[in-house]
Amino acid sequence: MTYEDLDTELVNELLGNGRASLRSLAADLDVSVTTVSNHLSDLEEDGIIRGYTPVINYDAAGYDVTAVMQLQVEGSALGEITDTLQAHDQMMSVYEVTGDYDIIATGKFKDTDDMNDQIKALVTDPDIKQSNTSIVLNSVAENEQFELETADDD
Repeated sequence: MTYEDLDTELVNELLGNGRASLRSLAADLDVSVTTVSNHLSDLEEDGIIRGYTPVINYDAAGYDVTAVMQLQVEGSALGEITDTLQAHDQMMSVYEVTGDYDIIATGKFKDTDDMNDQIKALVTDPDIKQSNTSIVLNSVAENEQFELETADDD
């Protein structure tokens, strides 16, 4: 590993084990604990690493229904609608997109009644011109992350 790739390798190590200690990271990367600590601080300050969090299996936690919502909204209300969706605890992702719809949002719900109640409350906004909701039948890949490429990968 080259020193230029240290940040990338550090991120990749954390993807494999987000609970790794500074000491074990330093040993794996063949650098000092201080170097790892300094680089982690820089990665956090630069917003590359936004936090350390467990990966939750929402199905096992009782949130069995995943819904994908597509919304067409009045242009001037786009920010307000995305803010509302983002503030909703059970919305996992909210995207402004191109195409027939303006927003795509994914949410997790305890059951179809919970989903129905919450989606109805969300889409009654008069600035939403059209909505289309799909229920996910099978999550093939979800919340996946990938390792960053290093110069050695080229």
